[in-house]
Amino acid sequence: MALNDMHDVQDVSQIYDEVSDWHINAGGEKVVAKRLKGRFRNLKWLGMSIWSIFFIGPYLRWDGQQAILFDIPNRQFNLFELTVFPQDIWMLSLTLLFFAILLAAVTSVAGRVFCGYFCFQTVWTDIYTYIETRFEGDTPQKAHKFKQAPWSIDKLWRVSAKHSLWIAIALLTGISFAAWFTDAFALWGDIFTLQAPLPVWISMATFGIFTYVFAGFMREQVCFWLCPYARLQGVMYDQDTVLPAYDAERGEPRGKLKKGQVDTSKGSCIDCKVCVAVCPTGIDIRKGQQEGCITCGMCIDACDSIMDKTDQPRGLIRYASYKELHHDANVLPLYKRPRVIIYSVILLTALAGIMYGFATLSPTEFKVIHNRQPLFVKLSDGSIQNKYTLKLLNKTQQAIEVRYQLSGLEGATLHGMNDQITVEPGKVVPLTALVRVHAEDINKALTSIEFKANVINNPEISTVYESIFMGPK
Repeated sequence: MALNDMHDVQDVSQIYDEVSDWHINAGGEKVVAKRLKGRFRNLKWLGMSIWSIFFIGPYLRWDGQQAILFDIPNRQFNLFELTVFPQDIWMLSLTLLFFAILLAAVTSVAGRVFCGYFCFQTVWTDIYTYIETRFEGDTPQKAHKFKQAPWSIDKLWRVSAKHSLWIAIALLTGISFAAWFTDAFALWGDIFTLQAPLPVWISMATFGIFTYVFAGFMREQVCFWLCPYARLQGVMYDQDTVLPAYDAERGEPRGKLKKGQVDTSKGSCIDCKVCVAVCPTGIDIRKGQQEGCITCGMCIDACDSIMDKTDQPRGLIRYASYKELHHDANVLPLYKRPRVIIYSVILLTALAGIMYGFATLSPTEFKVIHNRQPLFVKLSDGSIQNKYTLKLLNKTQQAIEVRYQLSGLEGATLHGMNDQITVEPGKVVPLTALVRVHAEDINKALTSIEFKANVINNPEISTVYESIFMGPK
């Protein structure tokens, strides 16, 4: 090997040793991330705006009632004109499965997008740090200078204003959470008159304290040490996963460069460290993919702005896969990646189940339970009697009037429920029904019969249940 070639190998080795040397900020230093405008910052604001539903959602009204309400005492979930009861819990299970697999699928394709743009810890921390930078400085130097400055009326006012806003947001978070489980407008009156139930105060205290501490003080340390998803992310990546990455081959060796200058002995990175300054977790993306990276893309915006100023093409830091950075020609498209295919099949299956569930959601649920002990009774007049328990759940928001009928068995009569029954919203009224038929009208041991629940005041929601009548062989 030639001497120059040996030097080239040593230089490349030194470069990759440098970029692979990274550490975790264990809380020893406070991260004050600089805010820059850019496309990924705009995407982050867009992702964060989804959480406005958390605050606004409980106040939406539908047909004179709260549009979305998790009514725990009455064991029902009101979603506009639909009411979901515990009997429909399988739809909730599919919904949770859908979002869990969606999280894994997105991570396998583009890394921790949820962490970077949608996670409540990330969002609340971003809001808290924004407030802090408005009062105490938007760079580590300004923040340190403010902290070391002697106490004055101006400093006291700024610190008090910051913590007051933090506490207000924390309390609003707790109240908003409670509002999903009770009438949102009535809730505020109960709070101001100190008449709110105990769960509301617990919600306010729990969410208030944790929001204030986690978003205000612990910040990225929650992601490092408390969030299980941060630990699991590594097993969801593969060599085709696109992540914010530094192109070391193009960027190294680093060196200062003025606008308009060209130095072929140096790489594109001018070692300005702006990518580090804007990172919300304080990592240096130039040292390789790290546990602290939440793939928010803030470093891409920072680097692109520097590339523009130095008249260099963008993309020194960009979303790229391992294969792309290492010039692998066999970068697989999404439809050829096994884990993406598996995730997609599960997602589509869960989504189909959810859509089917909502499309077939009935306003009532009717069940007929046959008494097994005894299977039948032979009466003194020679007729055969079966005993049933009828249960009708009213899933509507109005009381319904029900009358039961029997069909399917010649000569059968229904006893014990000749009167009209009123079923209140969200209630079940169990009734005992006796079905009798003369022995000569039975020609087999099992005969299909139908119970029909006729809803007098709303015939469209009348329902039928198929059961069996048992007699002697």
